[in-house]
Amino acid sequence: MNSSFKIILVAAAVFFGMMLINNKKEDNADKSQSQQDSAAESTTLSVSDAELAVIPSIVREIGERDTTGGRETYNYVADNVTLSVTDGKLGGKVRVDSFAVDVDSVLVRHFPIEMNVTAQDIAYNALAKELKEIGVYRKFASLRKPAVAGDSVSLSNDVLALEFDNHGGIISRATLLDPKYRTFFASADDKNKIDSAQVQVFNPGDKALYWFNISYNNNDISTNHLYFTPKQVNDSVVEMTVDLGDGARWGYRYTLAQGDSYIVKMDIIQENTENVLPQNATQISMGWTMNMPRLERGLTFEERNSGIYYRYTNESPDNINGNSSKTENLNHTLQWLAFKDQFFSTIMIPRKGFVSGQVQQIAYKTQPDATHIKLLAADMELPYSPMEQVCASIDIFIGPNLYPLLKNVDKQIGSDDGLSLTRVIPLGWNWLRWINTLIIIPVFTFLSGFGWNYGIIILLLTIFIKIIIFPFTYKSYLSQAKMRLLAPEIKEINDKYPGKENAMVRQQKTMALYSSAGASPLSGCLPLMLQMPILIAMFSFFPSCIELRGQSFLWAQDLASPDVILTLPFTIPFYGKEVSLFCLLMTATNIIYTRINMKNQPSSSSMPGMKWMMYLMPLMFLFFFNSYPAALSYYYFLSLLITIIQTWVFRRCVNEEKLRRKMAQNAAKPKKKSGFMARLEEAQRKQQAALREQQKGRRR
Repeated sequence: MNSSFKIILVAAAVFFGMMLINNKKEDNADKSQSQQDSAAESTTLSVSDAELAVIPSIVREIGERDTTGGRETYNYVADNVTLSVTDGKLGGKVRVDSFAVDVDSVLVRHFPIEMNVTAQDIAYNALAKELKEIGVYRKFASLRKPAVAGDSVSLSNDVLALEFDNHGGIISRATLLDPKYRTFFASADDKNKIDSAQVQVFNPGDKALYWFNISYNNNDISTNHLYFTPKQVNDSVVEMTVDLGDGARWGYRYTLAQGDSYIVKMDIIQENTENVLPQNATQISMGWTMNMPRLERGLTFEERNSGIYYRYTNESPDNINGNSSKTENLNHTLQWLAFKDQFFSTIMIPRKGFVSGQVQQIAYKTQPDATHIKLLAADMELPYSPMEQVCASIDIFIGPNLYPLLKNVDKQIGSDDGLSLTRVIPLGWNWLRWINTLIIIPVFTFLSGFGWNYGIIILLLTIFIKIIIFPFTYKSYLSQAKMRLLAPEIKEINDKYPGKENAMVRQQKTMALYSSAGASPLSGCLPLMLQMPILIAMFSFFPSCIELRGQSFLWAQDLASPDVILTLPFTIPFYGKEVSLFCLLMTATNIIYTRINMKNQPSSSSMPGMKWMMYLMPLMFLFFFNSYPAALSYYYFLSLLITIIQTWVFRRCVNEEKLRRKMAQNAAKPKKKSGFMARLEEAQRKQQAALREQQKGRRR
């Protein structure tokens, strides 16, 4: 088999190997998670008579008073549960799907016949959970309803706008203000429709919540059930606090620096809590959930490159596979924890790290028109200083996955060993990542500074890479030309020494011919070997390059998504129903390049099937790249096109007759064998002698 073909086959194997790795579903994890979910659904909570007895009085404390109809009623509404107390008797409704069942009926598990067992369990658990929480929160009953309706505050700078909710005291909405960062999810009605809204990394509709559990009387009081009092300290600082009684105060202080900062500093603050909260606590529990929304036109890479990322202290960052559903226990100190979308992230960076925790990722089996892609959750333990006014601090990064930006954040708030926040950007395996970080990204960033269209920037980047490897490409063509000129002589050697018994002789004669002519069968593979790491690095770079997001070029609306020019009324297996034009152009150019490359190679009669194999690979890439970003297919198309042009120029510039005469002159010159070649020929002679002895033994 020709060495160039071997290299190409290896390259194809690498590409398709990466595809299989990237697309692999963690089926066992999914199956285990499904079993856990089923078990959780079937588990029911119980409510004791003692717990039930105190509920009416608590509802009277925290419920809304209603005197309609001349009777005094207190109503308390929480999610799907409504509790009411009239004349000291507990009532209300529990809503599940289309059913609204009386509280009395739910408590004795008397449900409508039409209601299935799963819905019955959900209804009972919802009621039991709410009743238990009301009992636990009795001390803080007044904090479970807003002191003033509609209390809200906000902070903003040049790049980030934050809205705070007094229910839980949390950031309820975080909007990126840069005009480039808009939601590009295409609706089911119009695939070309662009949502004009700015990207919201935190959004109430996405259940983006975080909370802390305050220990009180051996119970955990979850702050997401409490209503905080907001205070706008100044343009950069907001405080959200709760009054715990006896002069005690607990809450958050948020600080957003003016300018272009994407970092929100969250301090947990407290005053006079020594008589209310335990003073021997060294840790505080933190919960965090997000139902990750769909933001991009292309679903494939948004699913693959989103999920949970984290970093243990003094270790390399890690993550849960983007396509899997999995729960992981984190048993060592973490420097940071990130909920990451394809192009945007929220990263929690505690000043003293997370002590330990557990994270869970549930990947939805999403349809093309799905609005959310996965559920992320974390339960973490945070170092806590109960005797200090600022008992814990977390820096929260809310912003784009822009390499220079994350690198700057790393320097700004990182420790001596750094944070490695740039690792949330998937730029390939370690041996490829340095190509992106040291070569591709600096050149790409430099070219981006001129403000040109990104299609032009990718063209210039391709030309830059081609210029670097041009000397090797030219040398490769000369070697192929020599091999082509030597083809008749190689055929003579093959005809003169046929059969397996003469294989060693043929090899010796062929190598001697190459050596005398100054040709090398491996030199033709050199440019491909040099390009392959770059090509594979681009495979990771373009799907992660936020600079390309929303950037149009020619017919492509978004270079970070497939350039769909046609949607078929049916689905082609392994291809889909959407047709990418850049992918078609890349495939056509690849076929042309394969044809030209095979013409430049000496013919091989030993493996006639190789010809069809070489034409099959471009068709395989057609299926592979159809769902990839337009920028990647465009880059490969340009790279192949420039290679074809180079080959055409070389064929007209290289005088093969002159090259033949030079080869003849080289053959006539005496050549001193290198030590390696001498040892190689000696080994071949010994191997040939051993082969002859074996053949003589068979004849006897």
